[in-house]
Amino acid sequence: MSDAATQDPVPAPASQQRDDGGRLVAVTWHGAGWVAGTAPGRWLVAVDGSACSLRAVAMAARLAGPARAIDLLYVHPWVAQEAAETGMASRGWAMAAAARRALDQASLHWRLHVVMGQPAPEIVRMAQALGSPGVAIGSHGLTAAESLMLGSVTYQVVHLSKAAVLIVR
Repeated sequence: MSDAATQDPVPAPASQQRDDGGRLVAVTWHGAGWVAGTAPGRWLVAVDGSACSLRAVAMAARLAGPARAIDLLYVHPWVAQEAAETGMASRGWAMAAAARRALDQASLHWRLHVVMGQPAPEIVRMAQALGSPGVAIGSHGLTAAESLMLGSVTYQVVHLSKAAVLIVR
């Protein structure tokens, strides 16, 4: 992550969600020009600040078609209430900085969702909740042995998702 991404001020989110204990578990921002209820058929792109996820954003932008909009998703690992309040939103905002800039430059509307949880199930859950026709996700190039031992978010998304999954290297 670049220094510029960490210095990008975090604006107030469009919406927040809390769990039963009051812990912040999700935030959403709308990019410039976003109009609620428009652009059906938006692709969901999982972002994590990596070059691989940025390539997935670029590919989804090419596939955006008439929707001309993309949903970005950063999944933050589970943290305690205080850590969620102080770091979850800013980390997600920073991890999506390059993706947001790329979509702005392509004149595509975007919405950024930052949620807390396990990456693969949350990616699939959000795709279903948003009615996304597909999920674009970067592959970090794990070998077969590494994927078997470490597990791969991309592999899990492919097997859990009912929507199309575009894997970008």
